[in-house]
Amino acid sequence: MTDPIIQSGTTNSDINSLRLQLIAGSEKNQKELVEKLATFGTEGLKVLMEFLLQRQDVGANIIDGKVYQILYKFDLPETTEFLQVNFPQGIIALKSDCNIDYSELQKLLANQDFQAADRLTLQKMCELAGEEAVKRNWLYFTEVENFPIPDLQTIDRLWLIHSEGQFGFSVQRQMWLGLRKNWENLWVKIGWKNGNNWTRYPNEFIWSLDAPKGHLPLSNQLRGVRVISSLFSHPAWEK
Repeated sequence: MTDPIIQSGTTNSDINSLRLQLIAGSEKNQKELVEKLATFGTEGLKVLMEFLLQRQDVGANIIDGKVYQILYKFDLPETTEFLQVNFPQGIIALKSDCNIDYSELQKLLANQDFQAADRLTLQKMCELAGEEAVKRNWLYFTEVENFPIPDLQTIDRLWLIHSEGQFGFSVQRQMWLGLRKNWENLWVKIGWKNGNNWTRYPNEFIWSLDAPKGHLPLSNQLRGVRVISSLFSHPAWEK
């Protein structure tokens, strides 16, 4: 991303007013303010860096994810240095009981390269399941049952935080519960099925935030019931 567009007529008073609103605003207002500050040049980006730094020990939420992505995408020395110094591993703790490295998944999601992130998600889940799953590149439902809680939560939070709350296994699960566990209604709701026809991989899927809520991650083998049912029944969502 190149230099931000600087809005003419912007004053320090304007910037300070937006800073105060960002701190105290609702999530919806914060999202709009973050986008607005990103158009105010270096001073606006400074506010976003300050905001992210103040929340460093709180635990990342959807707004933090949006701020991080904006700073990450700007190819400016000050934003790059700020993230390298203060968030060298990103804004989400990459916890793993299996010593699996999720840093590349975080980079892909920060760049909103959702198709590549989806492929890597499947790869990482197969790594969790063991060597045989890695070889076959798909999962048995019994393997999903044994996934460590921290790893599944890490994968889910990466998707959730870097998609503005649009994607993630926990999002899909919540929608499924809201539909009284009706699988057919879920497939249609999240865009995996149109009438009696399954959405074809990969070209018919929407690899952007324009997709229906819960559309991703797909990890193609989840189509069906046994594996995804195991995933939705996992104790990770109760912690």
